[in-house]
Amino acid sequence: MKQERLDFLADNPFYTKRFAWYVGRRCRSSTISDIAKELNLDWKTVKALEKQYMQEQLKRSAKPRPKVIGIDEVSIRKGHTYRIVVSDLEKSIPIWFGGEDRSEESMDKFYDWLGTNKTKHIRLAVMDMWRAFEKSAVKNIPQAAILYDKFYIIRHLGKAVDKVRKEEYSRLSKKDRQIIKGQKYNLLSHRSNLTLSGKQALDKLLSANKRLSTAYILKESFGQLWDYRSEIWARKFFNNWKSSLRWKKLKPLEEFAELIERHWDGIAAYIKPENKVSLGFVEGLNNKIRVIQRRAFGLSDEEYLRLKILTCMLPEL
Repeated sequence: MKQERLDFLADNPFYTKRFAWYVGRRCRSSTISDIAKELNLDWKTVKALEKQYMQEQLKRSAKPRPKVIGIDEVSIRKGHTYRIVVSDLEKSIPIWFGGEDRSEESMDKFYDWLGTNKTKHIRLAVMDMWRAFEKSAVKNIPQAAILYDKFYIIRHLGKAVDKVRKEEYSRLSKKDRQIIKGQKYNLLSHRSNLTLSGKQALDKLLSANKRLSTAYILKESFGQLWDYRSEIWARKFFNNWKSSLRWKKLKPLEEFAELIERHWDGIAAYIKPENKVSLGFVEGLNNKIRVIQRRAFGLSDEEYLRLKILTCMLPEL
């Protein structure tokens, strides 16, 4: 008894590949439930067709040969359950999703997957200041420079400024606290992103509280560090910025300065012309992943999540 193989059929023989590709394209912007309702299909059928579509996308994409990689972790559920996402920053696509946590051993799995012949061509690794990622990179790609992601550094600075805000809130009397209450967003955002009322509230806050005013000015000026094209001048700027903290009694910012001091080489790497890569891609990918997770709320299929992440930047079939 023989069964004829028809190339135009999907893995589910009741549907053609053309229909599976249509379902997959629709699922890029809508939930499985919405597409199932629209096409009068079972939820599991839509999911299976979309998975076949995404597998075909990966099959048709070029094999990864990255020279500049971005490394980040993704929380997949509550309880500090993480997976690692690695991207090719020159092509602006995620290329690997895996690991069991965000440990050095999990990070090693990426380099094992990529293979020795390809890892030796990696010249730059962009990451946050997580020690496990750095140790794995030093071990597996010793020829590559390590660059700390600007967005994570700014996030650490924002947390330090917010600690100053909380200290001031605790120190002041109940009557004086009102001017600080609810000002976190205005204080941590760039002034150009604020509304007129937000700018007015910020000006009122900074004129009323000297410590917060000083912390805000230091936060805003720190961004100048990434504008330098010479490490010598960048270092002079940072030394002056650090010296300006003296006698200010801003302990959270002093701790932030010590953090930068410990990781200076990974920050100064961005100043070199060959390391001028788009650092916004990793942050943009994180936002995309959060949208995917919200849209797939309650879905425990990790393979489906892996396929969604790895294909989110690939062209449609």
